[in-house]
Amino acid sequence: MPRVKRGVTSHRKHKKVLKLAKGYRGSKSKLYRVANQQVMKSGNYAYAHRKLKKREFRQLWIARINAAARDNGTTYSRMVHGLKVAGVDINRKVLADLAISDPQGFSELAELSKKA
Repeated sequence: MPRVKRGVTSHRKHKKVLKLAKGYRGSKSKLYRVANQQVMKSGNYAYAHRKLKKREFRQLWIARINAAARDNGTTYSRMVHGLKVAGVDINRKVLADLAISDPQGFSELAELSKKA
């Protein structure tokens, strides 16, 4: 059986890791061992924070809707319940965007939810 030298394989592997580590500070972007550790840790953070991002945005939207709802004389929970009873199917992302970009339209929705 012939002898296998692994220089090509490991060079390719090192290049792949260093490419992923581009932009990291200091030796984390230059040295393979340190870069590999950081790339693995960064991957873990990226995985975890993809989940957290959804939670944080939902919190932000609810806070914005609540602030705008209170300006219109109601609360977040009463408004969302009123919209559901009135049959208005609108998600929190759009509602929060409406609260910022179109306060007039948002106040119409608030009135609709109050009546329901």
